[in-house]
Amino acid sequence: MMKVSMMMSSSCIWVVFVVLFVSGHVVEVKAVDYVWCSNNGTRCYGRSLACPSECPYTSSQDPKAKVCYVNCNSPYCKAECKHRKPNCNGPGAVCYDPRFIGGDGIVFYFHGKSNEHFSLVSDRNLQINARFTGHRPAGRSRDFTWIQALGVLFDSHSFSVEATKAATWDDEIDHLKFTYNGEDIVISVGPLAIWNSQDQSVKVERISTRNSVVVSVPNIVEISVNVVPVTKEDDRIHNYRVPSDDCFTHLEVQFRFHGLSGNVSGVLGRTYQPNFENPAKQGVAMPVVGGEDEYRTTSLVSSDCRTCVFNPERVAEKDESPLIGYNIVDCAHQAASGNGIVCRK
Repeated sequence: MMKVSMMMSSSCIWVVFVVLFVSGHVVEVKAVDYVWCSNNGTRCYGRSLACPSECPYTSSQDPKAKVCYVNCNSPYCKAECKHRKPNCNGPGAVCYDPRFIGGDGIVFYFHGKSNEHFSLVSDRNLQINARFTGHRPAGRSRDFTWIQALGVLFDSHSFSVEATKAATWDDEIDHLKFTYNGEDIVISVGPLAIWNSQDQSVKVERISTRNSVVVSVPNIVEISVNVVPVTKEDDRIHNYRVPSDDCFTHLEVQFRFHGLSGNVSGVLGRTYQPNFENPAKQGVAMPVVGGEDEYRTTSLVSSDCRTCVFNPERVAEKDESPLIGYNIVDCAHQAASGNGIVCRK
């Protein structure tokens, strides 16, 4: 038996290879992933959970493959299989023009305004803003909009990911751009390419050769990001009247949060409040919510909206009502985890 141990941000990965010998011949070499919930603030703390046979590993070089994932805050304490790309029909998703699915599972639309910024999530230790892109054809009363960029603030750091503008879509081009603390960062093109900040506070993993990543801020948030264009079929169905010199590349995202407080705000964040009553009108084709003036920020990496609660100077203060366990719990497909250690036996 050989055991290899290495540190990765706030978690450890143990890889244990088991080799069986029968009459001097190797008959089996097997690796199995286990996830140990190491954060004592989660419901499954101290449990070591085996990955299902359908997805025995926590990573894969195949971007279409499902991987093992554990929600350490779930009452079920069970490993599940999931795709790493955003599930636009799962809680915490923001896709299309833009359609939100709240932490309460309710679908709603928030249109914002082209070339402006809005707070999606604002909590004591986390701020996530979005820059909207779009256009307004003649005769329309509002912009068609999509999310072009995300800005993430935590502690004293900032991180951004954006879809770069393109006249036409090309699958062979990477349309993602990243910054950390205001400086451009370059992430190698290719599946499983990983970038870590020097202090290990942010990790970016490519989950396909181009245009799809997972951004992780340990113990705070995980963001699945995919960049796509407005296709000709989209344009035909919705009558966007997209100009010929811009295919409006935009982001599809899904958030998994760790320990939001009861005071969380933002277009999406407020839907994670325990007693939130969603104003989206149900039973209509496109339930739209307003509030642009409440959530507008002056830049992608500012926290100056009317309802913003992020304050980096108070991050270290303990919140009296953390939403332990109130992450994404979609038992059929999704699982938001607390901090976990992956063990391979």
